[in-house]
Amino acid sequence: MKTIGATLLQLNNQKPYERNLQKILHYLDREKSELLVAPEVCLTDYDYDHLPEAVAFGEETERILCEKVGEKILVLTRLAKRPEGYVNEAIVIHDHRVVHRQAKHRLFLLGEEDKHLIPGSAEEIRPFEINGIRYGLMICFELRYKELWKRLEGCDVILVPSQWGLPRKRHLEILARALGVMNQCYVLVANSARADMAESTLIASPNGGLILEDMKEAIRGEIDLGLVKKIRRYIRMN
Repeated sequence: MKTIGATLLQLNNQKPYERNLQKILHYLDREKSELLVAPEVCLTDYDYDHLPEAVAFGEETERILCEKVGEKILVLTRLAKRPEGYVNEAIVIHDHRVVHRQAKHRLFLLGEEDKHLIPGSAEEIRPFEINGIRYGLMICFELRYKELWKRLEGCDVILVPSQWGLPRKRHLEILARALGVMNQCYVLVANSARADMAESTLIASPNGGLILEDMKEAIRGEIDLGLVKKIRRYIRMN
């Protein structure tokens, strides 16, 4: 069975926005991994005071990244404008196009996201396939909701771009590992490196294994799809 190389970026948002884009482009050029995951709103942070500018930068960045990303897979979230209002939208880029979009469904009320953004539909949280591998995605706070875990049953890999706060650091680590064991899949969390964030960027495996790193900017590991198949064959859940 196939093994996939993954690089998770643990980045600190900077201004001007262009510095964040250049950091991602740097790793796209440098990394050999097939899969790269960046933290939540890594391009502009939650810049509510300049939402139109942040959205415009995200749209231009999406165009640039679609030109740049070929065989690799790049995952990030950006602020976007939909007819109903502003959203935090995850995009998955592969083969020069966006292959999956998903707006954050569960907004973090403690961070007052609901005062500036509208929630996406739960229907957007669904498995999607790239090169025969089933992926799922949750954005940060959504990791706490077990009904969303169920929506992603059968995924081989669940991706979690995050901006998870430092006071709840252990929660992030425990929930990610639990999801990996419960759904018998890999869980990849790319968390922000801002000073008030948990960091805790990690790769959790379906057998409870863990790669966890707080200090590095790029965390690397492998996804063994043979292990996913083995665990599911050994412990049948249905």
